[in-house]
Amino acid sequence: MQSSSAERTKGQQNRVRVVFPIKVRSTDTAGNYVEEIAHTLDITASGARLAAVRHELKLSSEVTVVYRQRKMTFLVVWVRLISRHEYQVGLRTIRDEHQAWGMNSTDGKVHVPC
Repeated sequence: MQSSSAERTKGQQNRVRVVFPIKVRSTDTAGNYVEEIAHTLDITASGARLAAVRHELKLSSEVTVVYRQRKMTFLVVWVRLISRHEYQVGLRTIRDEHQAWGMNSTDGKVHVPC
């Protein structure tokens, strides 16, 4: 049985596959400050999925993502090892970031900026 769009979780709604170059600032599992270049794989109104992250980020830690002079704050909700030194990271917003990715706050959809 397939779920209707009303039954889908926030993370599944309005997912836009887009690669944005970003800077990631956070804490790794050893407690060290990390700043590195990565990129998004997809974004939603409530989060993002990152790739090319070279450090294992600590779950539930705050992450600052810098994109086009904009600073956004997220929470690390999952980390997946992709290869020996590369991780994908799932992020969830913890502050109102509606304009950060170009989201129109009136319709709740993500509109990718040019």
